[in-house]
Amino acid sequence: MNPRVIRCAIYARKSTEEGLEQSFNSLDAQREAGEAYVVSQKHEGWTALPERYEDGGYSGGSMERPGLRRLLADVDAGKVDVVVVYKVDRLSRSLLDFARILGKLEEKKVSFACVTQQFNTASPMGRLTLNVLMSFAEFERGVISERTRDKMRAARRKGKWVGGPPILGFDLHPDGGRIVVNPAEAVRVREIFQLYAERQSLSEVAAELNQRGWVSKAWTTKRGRVRAGSPYIRSTLHRLLSNRAYRGEVAFQGEIHAAEHEAIVTPELWDRVQRLLARNGRAGGRAVR
Repeated sequence: MNPRVIRCAIYARKSTEEGLEQSFNSLDAQREAGEAYVVSQKHEGWTALPERYEDGGYSGGSMERPGLRRLLADVDAGKVDVVVVYKVDRLSRSLLDFARILGKLEEKKVSFACVTQQFNTASPMGRLTLNVLMSFAEFERGVISERTRDKMRAARRKGKWVGGPPILGFDLHPDGGRIVVNPAEAVRVREIFQLYAERQSLSEVAAELNQRGWVSKAWTTKRGRVRAGSPYIRSTLHRLLSNRAYRGEVAFQGEIHAAEHEAIVTPELWDRVQRLLARNGRAGGRAVR
């Protein structure tokens, strides 16, 4: 008598996008290890599902991952009997999030298996072992986060760009690691600063920019997603006008440092706009009582 078929979903994750363009990357290696593990349990009826549940460039500290969402949706739909991962922290680096995922698996009577760390979640000792492993994974994540913050602090003090979406007037350098002035957009930035210096009203300037069809920065992410520019409102305009990057500076913990990139706005125009913003407030300008 043949054992019943145990459907195994293999989940893989990598925190960064580095190396994902290679023909055989970390996600492929995790998938291959998972498939080999499933084959070793063939006598129990295990078989690997063809669907690839993978997240490349996503942190394990967040549940907002497309591959993980598809996996949990298939668990809910009763399409999975066992979830297989290479290491526990590939599924999550947050003890709270992992407990939530494990609770959902138990609710649907779905087992959890790890290629490199052997335990059985059906026994109290197995659950204790799993909690210990997750505690260490969360601790490791905290250490990495602290190191990253220290690195960003040092970079800010040196005036370096530390990542994030580009702003109007600048583009990411092709080699990465810094921003460079976009000449065409820089002209618009100076015009926006000059408009506010003359009209002294966020509402009026935003209306003027929208009438011209000007929008905020449009750019394309590393994953190829297009981020279209948005029409201006008071808050986005205020954020643009108060961004020290346009003066050639970076701010960190109340300290101002000279930036590596060039300034777009002169110190005189910048200072004048900041005085007007401080006087008129964030909400508007002359029209605000």
